Amino acid sequence: MAKFINIEVAYRLTNERYASLGVDVDHALKMLAQIPISLHCWQGDDVGGFENFGGTLGGGLAVTGNHPGKARTPDELRADLEKTYSLIPGKHRLNLHAFYGEFGGKKVDRDEIEPKHFANWISWAKKNGLGLDFNPTCFSHPKAADGFTLSNADKEVRKFWIEHCTRSREIGAAMGKALGKTCVTNVWIPDGMKDTPADRVAPRVRLAESLDAIFKKPISPKLNLDAVEPKLFGIGSESYVTGSHEFYLGYAVSRKKLLTLDAGHYHPTEGIADKISSVLQFMPEILLHVSRGVRWDSDHVVILNDDLLAIAREIVANGYEKRVHIGLDYFDASINRVAAWTIGTRNMIRALLIALLEPPAIKAAEAAGDFTTRLALQEEAKTLPFGAVWDYYCEQQGVPVGDYWLAEVKSYEKTVLSKRQ
Repeated sequence: MAKFINIEVAYRLTNERYASLGVDVDHALKMLAQIPISLHCWQGDDVGGFENFGGTLGGGLAVTGNHPGKARTPDELRADLEKTYSLIPGKHRLNLHAFYGEFGGKKVDRDEIEPKHFANWISWAKKNGLGLDFNPTCFSHPKAADGFTLSNADKEVRKFWIEHCTRSREIGAAMGKALGKTCVTNVWIPDGMKDTPADRVAPRVRLAESLDAIFKKPISPKLNLDAVEPKLFGIGSESYVTGSHEFYLGYAVSRKKLLTLDAGHYHPTEGIADKISSVLQFMPEILLHVSRGVRWDSDHVVILNDDLLAIAREIVANGYEKRVHIGLDYFDASINRVAAWTIGTRNMIRALLIALLEPPAIKAAEAAGDFTTRLALQEEAKTLPFGAVWDYYCEQQGVPVGDYWLAEVKSYEKTVLSKRQ
């Protein structure tokens, strides 16, 4: 009770401070509770999936670390996710890759997957009040071993991946229908070359044709939204990526698809915040994959840094909460995986809260051409007591305040994760 009273007192004083700056804190918290974050299932098992084909990860992906306790089965992964959601304020979503289906011990190749292979995920999501998002898995497969999938020179290989992606859209639609929450199905492929190609055009022609074939069948946007994801480079595709930023920007605009902006898929000196308002001039919605690259697309756990704050502010300040689908995309096996989910997701929500608490005088000063006041107020806002609001929000949402969540993760590691061999 004493802890709750202290939080209440701090919140009341902080609320008064923000109110003096024209900020309605209660309204900000109501808005925050309506912004879902899509957690990525692949943090929980190091992008392993449950096909049991025995293949290597590949496709420009690398997971480092060997912290004990990774999920080995769908039930273990769901249990870890439930623990994570219990530590995060708000109601959110889960992002699934296609090779996380449940195949009953049978070998079901990727051009054979069906909604029934995700029935348990759908039932679990419904029980927990979660939305689901989806992705075809165009890596960790013999037909992706040469580094090309949808842009492969071999017509039969392309046909295989077209069928896989087509079925993935149908699974996404089935998820959307069953849950009454629109699914976003995102297509990312690893296609590219390690060294300088002699022909940059032909693979891109093939990729455009493959995508057109995948998206040929209309699906209600109430059930499923299609997204395409570009990349600057990957491991094994350092010199050339078929699905470059320019390729997918043109494709998304011309085909009316969502463009996915992944924070790790650009040059290390680039941030994606400024790109949000640019692309939303020409498309109704986008998908974000929020990650943290360190020197390369290394997918570190999201922290509360300037890049994350800028992304959140761009969404909130421009009223894009309904037009930007926020998903996380990182995988760190060097630390407790439940903690990795919790840290990253809480930081994403915290960044949105800071953006929602921005004093309106900052934009007003800019509109009046008073850039001196704008800069002064921007700097003053950095030390406003948003932490007291965050603690109050966590308390109201019934999740641990401050670092109290860490004790629960440590206990879960001792009683559950450490027993996994």
